[in-house]
Amino acid sequence: MAVISTEVLRCDDLYRFFRAGDEETLALRGVSLRVGRGETVAVAGPSGSGKSTLLSCLAGLDEPAGGAVTIGGEQISHRPESRRARIRSRRLGILLQSGNLLAHLNVRDNIRLAQAAAGRPSEQAPEELLDQVGLSGRARAVATELSGGELARAGLAVALSNKPDVLLADEPTGELDGATEQIVLDLIRTRAEFGQGVLVVTHSAVVMRIADRVIRLQDGRIVG
Repeated sequence: MAVISTEVLRCDDLYRFFRAGDEETLALRGVSLRVGRGETVAVAGPSGSGKSTLLSCLAGLDEPAGGAVTIGGEQISHRPESRRARIRSRRLGILLQSGNLLAHLNVRDNIRLAQAAAGRPSEQAPEELLDQVGLSGRARAVATELSGGELARAGLAVALSNKPDVLLADEPTGELDGATEQIVLDLIRTRAEFGQGVLVVTHSAVVMRIADRVIRLQDGRIVG
């Protein structure tokens, strides 16, 4: 199990409500968690438990109605969107099931764009990142030319291109076969070993097995 040396992600008493007419849905009900540097945390739970809402709030893509999120000692919640975007670009890597690449750019240029947004265009060459994820020969490929496994690895390279404090992943292996899933998980786990914090939202038992801790959500609350 990883040793938590420094807290890189925390949220305290997160609440999120959604209204549809007179009905109110409580998506998050006082969720608090911590992720340490070098730690991999899996967030699991049934559909509708609040996992995706939690990830959106942690990434600053959605604002909690109550509570706060801090990344690398910097609060991202309850800030103007321009400030949240700057924090995301410098401190967060976000890996989704799909949509990690801009379709009109090749893999190398997607990485360069992410590095430029973070203000770190020359810290690590795109080719070096692609070699780390086993895509050294695919730098000039666009998304439509990549297989599902290649897309997942290319998305991971983009998510890691800004050397983030925390990698947030939303069902990153949901559409992959078993062998490719293990490759992607080994890559994610390696990033934690290099000192990044990793939080993965998942239904996968394989993902939960590689995590240091599993946090279970039900009806917007941490249970168990």
